[in-house]
Amino acid sequence: MFTGIIEAICKAKSVSGQSGSPGRLSVDLGQLAEDCKISDSIAINGVCLTVGSLEGSVARFDLSAETLTKSNLGKLKPGSQVNVEQAISATGRFGGHFVQGHVDGTATIRLVRRHGHFADIEFAAPAELLKEMVVKGSVAVDGISLTISAMSEDSFSVAVIPETLDRTTLGKAGIGDCVNVETDIIVKVISKQLANILPRQRPLTMERLKELGF
Repeated sequence: MFTGIIEAICKAKSVSGQSGSPGRLSVDLGQLAEDCKISDSIAINGVCLTVGSLEGSVARFDLSAETLTKSNLGKLKPGSQVNVEQAISATGRFGGHFVQGHVDGTATIRLVRRHGHFADIEFAAPAELLKEMVVKGSVAVDGISLTISAMSEDSFSVAVIPETLDRTTLGKAGIGDCVNVETDIIVKVISKQLANILPRQRPLTMERLKELGF
């Protein structure tokens, strides 16, 4: 389990594999490697991976075909920067939201508006992701815990504070960049339960949820 509070920006050393087949990823964890061991769970760009081997500060991870299909890890190149978060400990402070590291899909940066040290970022996203989002709800973008500020039929937006821009890869985000998206587990569970309860003739939509008082 993770919180979406990024601990460090690290660099990919090597990556192999592509959508539809397994691969491997190696990342230089820097000082984070001092508190890391084989079999630990670490979120790389929001994807929960298991440390398969560790040589100095470089950790190697096996990537399943599903991981490469659902995420942007297959697009990484040597030198690519990635967001890194270690799994939260039972005594750790929970500062973000419940992030499982199970990426639901990817989105593409459509617009970046800078306001001094702040930024508004809009992401084009498929319908299957958007249906599991709500304005003011939580979303993990490349592992970063963010709050949804606005939505449209084919996009969602977030307002990013200076601290987040400084400490994550969003600080260098550009239009067209592909990002990993994990929607809020609470919204997923509620949506599924309501879909099972409500009459099948009326699909679960945002309008229907509002009618029901949500």
